[in-house]
Parts: sequence; structure tokens; C-alpha cells
Amino acid sequence: MKSHSDVAKVDKASGVAKTPKFLVSLAMLLVILSFVSTSVAAECPNIVIILADDLGYGSLNSYGANESHLRTPNIDRLAKEGRRFTDANTPSSVCSPTRYGLLTGRYDWRTDQKHGVINTTDPLHIDTSRATLASLLKSVGYRTAAIGKWHLGYGTTTHDFTKPLSPGPLDLGFDYHFAVPQNHGDASGVYVRNREVVGLRSDRTVPAGQSPYGRDYMGIDAPQRVDENVMDELTTDAIGWLQQQQEDTPFFLYFAPVAIHFPYTPSEKTKGQSGSGLYGDWIHELDLSVGRILDTLDRMKVSDDTLVIFTSDNGGVLINEGERPEAVAYRAGLRCNGALRGRKHSIYQGGFRVPFLARWPEHVPAATTCDETISLVDMYATIVALTEPPIPTDAKNAEDSFNVLPAMLGTSMPKPLRSSMIVHSPNGNFAIRRGPWKFIEGKPSPSLKKTPQRDELVAQLYNLEDDPGETNNVLNEHPEIAQQLAALLDKQRDSGRSR
Repeated sequence: MKSHSDVAKVDKASGVAKTPKFLVSLAMLLVILSFVSTSVAAECPNIVIILADDLGYGSLNSYGANESHLRTPNIDRLAKEGRRFTDANTPSSVCSPTRYGLLTGRYDWRTDQKHGVINTTDPLHIDTSRATLASLLKSVGYRTAAIGKWHLGYGTTTHDFTKPLSPGPLDLGFDYHFAVPQNHGDASGVYVRNREVVGLRSDRTVPAGQSPYGRDYMGIDAPQRVDENVMDELTTDAIGWLQQQQEDTPFFLYFAPVAIHFPYTPSEKTKGQSGSGLYGDWIHELDLSVGRILDTLDRMKVSDDTLVIFTSDNGGVLINEGERPEAVAYRAGLRCNGALRGRKHSIYQGGFRVPFLARWPEHVPAATTCDETISLVDMYATIVALTEPPIPTDAKNAEDSFNVLPAMLGTSMPKPLRSSMIVHSPNGNFAIRRGPWKFIEGKPSPSLKKTPQRDELVAQLYNLEDDPGETNNVLNEHPEIAQQLAALLDKQRDSGRSR
């Protein structure tokens, strides 16, 4: 080991301290890395990913919703100025597994979460050693933020909201975090900023029925969210963060609105404005939020330099009987998932196929449509490829993410960008797609205590090109195709990757 006297020796002739070669080399390396990081970032667009909650395939005018039922001009602006995808899919038909997949490029069922979703007090679901979109972009000079619904847990064990919520998004590459911890109307009733509950007063619990904050949930001694104000407050926070960004530093905003998840609580600005009741009004609230984000980018004069992606975490909640807002909207004529079979939680296309719009002026062709099959898990590899030069990635990460940038940019695609794609429902039922074929395994997770939706738990095969509504199970007519797809599903699960 070198002594302190060895670290900096003095030249006797000049009296000037000499820096050892290893320190000179280290300094040069740091300068080079800094230059590379800065130069890579300088060539890259800003990135805004807007991930709506429970917005179905047929819930926008650009995807077929009639204007008599609802109007979505702000979101549809992205379709006019960018590219509309007709076969974009979520990896799961429920919330948190999709969020995990989008940020990591990895199917969530490769973790210990084989079914269901992350609960309000569950620990952080993404291992801090795993690369994320945020950590990769931060490594090349981006400023990063996660604002909106989180639904991926905090801490290392069942966490206490009165203690620092660490590890969390700040340990995954995000510089800033402001969020609803789980869902709109969740049991916490509070906001989280960075590592703390906003306005936390003490570690005491407010007894049920005695909350001075108007809600009797977990009893956290902090100001409680007002449901009708949440979308406005999340959007305002996102706008504030955007306006703080510097012109010479690119940014990545992961904005996850709580709309249109239940409860349906439109603000006074949107309540009663649609033709499909509270459900449609709540979609109007989402559209208002997106419009505010786009207007902010315009005012900042960065729209031309920003890739905006708008999509949803799973299909819509379809209910056609009773008096719930979804049923009221259905009777009014709104089909939240279009002509697709199924809904959120199901194994059918209504649970997975979602709106997907991409805008990047002069790069993504405007007012165009793409029929390429993509998954939200592909955002990782796609954004990595977007950087110039591409960010080096670890082969151990993003095991299921394919680069679908050619589909966004409208460049030549001699063959499908994805050879196959796996999806699963929250009860652990798997399906695999290859070309026009979709094979449903029909088995629940072995660890699941209850098996709802039993009608789905049978082996099925559909040709989505001939039968997009999945009305005709052709398993008996094509047993060889079902066997091939079943074997491919097993292979990709057992190998630990599909890419």
C-alpha cells in the first residue's frame, strides 16, 4: 500500500508537485467519460412516456370512440402529429406487472410475483441492482423523474409510511419522484415525494373513524388526497418539473396518471362533459392532463426535440350490467375495448391490446398508422437504441425487450420485429403469440389459492388475423400449431429470456 508521501512527490528542481501516473490516467478517464456522457445526451431527444391507467383500446376517438360518447382532442393530437399503433400490447392485463416490464424490459413473472399485483405496503419490486430506463438514461446525462401512480412498492420489507421510503425510485435512476403510492383511492390516502410522505406530521396512527383529514384508510398522520384534485395535482407537479429543466440537458419524464382507474372522480372542469357519464368524464380528465403536458412542451419550445409516447398499462374495465359507471357508459354506447374480447384481468385481447401513440416531429412520420406487433416491454431496448451512439447494455438485463424503433420511425422492416410475445393474466394464466396465432395455456398459477374466471382456464388457440375477436377456438383443427406454441412458451420460460 502506498503511503501518503508516495501519492504526490515534489520535483526537487522545480519545486512543483508531480502527480503519479495512475492519478493522471484516472483523471483523464473521468474527463473522457464525462465528455462521452455529455455528447451522447446532446444528440438524444427528450423523452416523455405517459402511461394511462386502465384505458382500453376503444376509449379514444383516434381508436374508434364516437364523439357523442367522449372527446379526446389532446391525446388524438399525438395521432395526428405522430404514429398510431394498432397492435401494441401490455405484458399483463393488470397494473404493476406492466409497469415493471416497461421500466426493466423484463417480464414480471420472471420475478417472485407470479400473479396479482403489488400491494400498498409491499417492498420495492424492482431490484436496485437491475438497470432501468431511468438509470440508463441518467448514466448518459439525462435528468429523470417519475410522477404519478407508482404501484411498485418501497423499502426492503413491508414498509412503514412513517419511516423513510427507501429504497425506492431514487435508487432506480430517478432524480425526482412524486406519486400516489399504489392506486387512485388506495389505502394510504397520501402522496409520496422522493423518500417521504408529503406533510407527515407524526408516527402516530389516526384511529379509524376519527381521521381529521376526511378519510379513514391507513390512518397515516398526514394530509389526505382529495380524489377530485389528484389528476390536477399530479399534472401540475409534472409541469413544474418540466419547467425546471435546463436547455442543454435532456430529460426523461415517466408520467403515470391515475385516470382512468376506479374511483371515477372527474374534476369540476370535466364532470358532466361527456356523453357516457362519470366513466367518460374521467377519460376527459385524462385528456385534459395530456393537453396540459403537451402545451407545456410547446411553451418551452422543446416539442420538436421531444419523443412523446402515450399508452396504457392494460385494457379497460368492461361491465355491461348494473349501475356502476362502466355499465352506464356501456349502455350509452361506449365500448371501452372496441370490438376486442375480454377486459382488464382477462387473458383475451381486450386485456392487453392498448392505444399506443408516438410523436417526435421530423423523425416519427406524422398522421401514420403502424400494424407491427409490439409490447410495452420493448420500450427499454427501443429507447436504448434511440441514443446516439446506443447506450451499451448488459446482456443480463432487459431479457424480453426488442428494439422496435424501426416501427416508430417508419423505416424498412423486412420481417416482424418480434418473433413471438408472451402475455399473462393476474391469475397466472399464460398466452403466447407468434404471427397470427395466439395460444392460451389455460392454467392458473400453482400458488394461487383462488382461480376466478374459470371459463378462461382451458387450452385455446385463435387466429387473430381471421378472428380478432377471439370467437372461434381452433385448437382441435390445428393441434400441431398449439403444440409448437406450447413448446415455445415452455422454452422461453425455462431459458429465462425471450430475446
